Amino acid sequence: MQRQQPLFISIAYYFYWFLLFLALLPDSNAIESPQYTVVRSEPGVEIRLYKESSWMSALVRGGTSFEKSTKDGFHRLYQYIHGTNLNSSELTITAPVLTSITSPSPHESIYAVRLYMSANYGGASPQPKPELNLVLDKWRSHCVAVKKFSGFAKDDNINEEMEALVTVLGKISGGKPDSIEGKGSYSIAQFNAPSRLSGRLNEVWMNVSGFAAEGCPSY
Repeated sequence: MQRQQPLFISIAYYFYWFLLFLALLPDSNAIESPQYTVVRSEPGVEIRLYKESSWMSALVRGGTSFEKSTKDGFHRLYQYIHGTNLNSSELTITAPVLTSITSPSPHESIYAVRLYMSANYGGASPQPKPELNLVLDKWRSHCVAVKKFSGFAKDDNINEEMEALVTVLGKISGGKPDSIEGKGSYSIAQFNAPSRLSGRLNEVWMNVSGFAAEGCPSY
C-alpha cells in the first residue's frame, strides 16, 4: 500500500483541480474565495485588506520542495473535504490552494498547505479526523501585498516572484524595513487546474503593515 500512496496523492491532487475547473466554468456558480478590498494599487502590486477568514491547514515539516510539499499537504486536505471529518460530510470547493512558506534558516523550510473554509460554516467547519493532522487557522482582518504571475508555480520560479514583490514593496513603502511582516515568509496562491496550459493565474502573498493611511489595521 505504501508504494501506491504517491500515485493516489497525484490522482487526488488532479481530481480536485478538475472539480475546481468545472466550478469555474461560465455556467457554474462562482467559486468562493476569501473576501478582500483593494486599498492600494501600484504597477506590479496590490495591497489588499482581507476580512477575517478561516483556513484548514496541513503542515509539512522538513520539505525540500514547494511542489512536493504542496501535493503532500493537499492530499490530507483532499481527504478532509471529501468526508474524512467527524461529520463525514463533503465540503464546499473553494479557491485558491495556498502554500505558505517559512524559512527559519537558509537550509530549512516549513510549508503549510491551506484551503479556505467557506463563510457558510461561520468559523465552525467540521473537525478533521485526527489522523489527517490538520489545524484550523483563524485569521483576523489584515493587509496582504499581492503580485500576480502567470504560468506554473514551481520550485525554480517562486523565489524570483517573491523577490520581485519585495523589490516593489521597498519602493512604495519608502524603504521602510518594517513594512513586511514575518521576514522570510510568503505564500503562493494557485487558482488553475494543472491541465490548463495558458491564461494561468498565480499570486505571491506577503503580509504587510505600515499602510495605515490605506485602512490597514495595525496590531
